[in-house]
Amino acid sequence: MEVNETGNTPETVNESAFLTAPFSGKNAFWRYFLGVVIPFLAANFIGALPLIAVIIVNSLDGTPVPQKGGMPDFEAMGIDLNVGFLLNVVPFLMGLLAIILLIKPLHNRKFGTVVNGGNKFRWGRMLFAALVWAAISALYMIYALRNDPGNFRINNTSNSLIILAVLAITLIPFQAAFEEILFRGYLMQGFAFWARNRWVPILFTSVLFGLMHGLNPEVQRYGFLTMMPQYIFFGLVFAVVTMFDDGIELAIGAHAANNIFLSILITHDDMALQTPALYEQIQIHPWKEFGGLAIQSLIFIVILAIVFRWKDIRKLFARIRVPEVTTDMSDTVDAG
Repeated sequence: MEVNETGNTPETVNESAFLTAPFSGKNAFWRYFLGVVIPFLAANFIGALPLIAVIIVNSLDGTPVPQKGGMPDFEAMGIDLNVGFLLNVVPFLMGLLAIILLIKPLHNRKFGTVVNGGNKFRWGRMLFAALVWAAISALYMIYALRNDPGNFRINNTSNSLIILAVLAITLIPFQAAFEEILFRGYLMQGFAFWARNRWVPILFTSVLFGLMHGLNPEVQRYGFLTMMPQYIFFGLVFAVVTMFDDGIELAIGAHAANNIFLSILITHDDMALQTPALYEQIQIHPWKEFGGLAIQSLIFIVILAIVFRWKDIRKLFARIRVPEVTTDMSDTVDAG
């Protein structure tokens, strides 16, 4: 295994602290295994305890728990949809807390290195990406409403929509942060360490991101091969943005904006997060939605590229030059 590569070649680019950060820590496979498994266990067991308690209470009389798209149907159980939304988001908070606490003991480096290599968190970038994505999504929604008005109907105009907006804006950024930290931060750096190039982390984290959503109601309704390309593409977009920007702040902002926008404004029967949104979409056309996502994403990346002056396309495929000072490489092949 190559340990040191120096000098500039056509196949390499000037490295950022984001991609070289893992080389200053410990990287045995078992560490990454625990770094992924423990947050998922924390989310799906500890974080899901309130949801599990609600399900148990509603099934004490022996009746099966009503479901919608493979998820608990809170409305049928007589539970306010905003409460159901909260129950579904809490697990992500536990997963986020777990991964934050694990980086130092598992990898002997600070949590901030997973975000952007250890620099200050770039709040401005996160907010800018959120605003751009929200604006593009709003334009696409206006187009959809005008192009196919019969496919949408007003679903909610009560005060519960205000409560939903407050909950979504407050909590969904944590949900998005957990997924971005795990995939575009933690695993992106792990694959970069092992592969020594950029395209492997981009591809592998995007596929894993897609597979993580494999149990979503949309997948059960429309099929694995229909929905998986959308999830993988979504991951690719944020992976590309992360590589160009040397950090995950832009990805967190756009991811959060996307989920907030959908939670507040659009709902349908097969949506993973059932919310009392403003509109209900009656019929879903997955491939048409995929085309819309592709157009939105292209516009988004072009805007970011112009604003932040991304010019070096090699950031998506060049080899990674290993820093001259690294940790003991034996940690990568044994118990660490």
